[in-house]
Amino acid sequence: MIKNTRHILILVSIMLILGFTAPKTVQAFTWPRGTDLTAKLQVIRQELSNIATLIAAQRSQKPMTAAGYIAVDLSNGSILAQKNSVQTYPVASTAKLMSALIATEDIDPDKTITLTDEMLLPYGNSPAVYPGLEISASDLMRAALTQSVNDAAESLAYFTGKEKFPGLMNKKAKELAMTGTTFIDPHGLDPKNRSNAADMAKLLGYIYKKQPEILETTKDDNFWLPDAEGKMLKFINLNEFYGFPEFIGGKSGYLVEAGQTFAGVFTINKKPTAIVLLHATDYRADTFRIIEQISK
Repeated sequence: MIKNTRHILILVSIMLILGFTAPKTVQAFTWPRGTDLTAKLQVIRQELSNIATLIAAQRSQKPMTAAGYIAVDLSNGSILAQKNSVQTYPVASTAKLMSALIATEDIDPDKTITLTDEMLLPYGNSPAVYPGLEISASDLMRAALTQSVNDAAESLAYFTGKEKFPGLMNKKAKELAMTGTTFIDPHGLDPKNRSNAADMAKLLGYIYKKQPEILETTKDDNFWLPDAEGKMLKFINLNEFYGFPEFIGGKSGYLVEAGQTFAGVFTINKKPTAIVLLHATDYRADTFRIIEQISK
């Protein structure tokens, strides 16, 4: 159970920023050689902003905002909480969990690709992912899962063939009995990428049991790559629960049509628990409410 949330948030933030020794589930920062003061200050500001956002969410007294949600005990499959759990909604960037699964099971992580303008068309990019860069599949996946870099996810599709990749995603969804799910692209930008909370919990359960390194990657807050000029840039982890020892891993997302989305796994009452929220306006506060509800 997550206890003394505010104190944990503050402590984890300090450890991350200053580089103190942290619990094994949290990575301390390692500043790459040559990182300038401006870059360090940007990172610190982002960490403090994240911590303030989570504290506000934990304190929030608003009712649940998600149109559909579910909490599932992954140790036995029991449903702990749900609402409209089979109603489909756009999933936004939580689709990248399936993209990461396909990349993990179908692509050599050390294989590299040279990025082109066509690969980098989707909105939402990083200066460290640029045309002409030779980059590995594993680094593209890390960029997609942490900072939710859309063109990194798009580039992953070119390892198998851009047109083939969504088919692989849908094939895997069928194997996992995700009957209410359809994927259109590897990044989730198309609102026709749709699923429901129950289906996304099935995906989380499979990843947790078969490919747990994907969840571990979503907690990585120490991923750096150089831009075209050689300046080291940090990929900001947008999965804002990454600092919690109880957070096993997961992915957040947002589209106007989808609202806020979240699919993550936490240790609650000493059991792995999947929490999925779709079409929310405050997924952070919703997550805290569900954790409080099922921890009693």
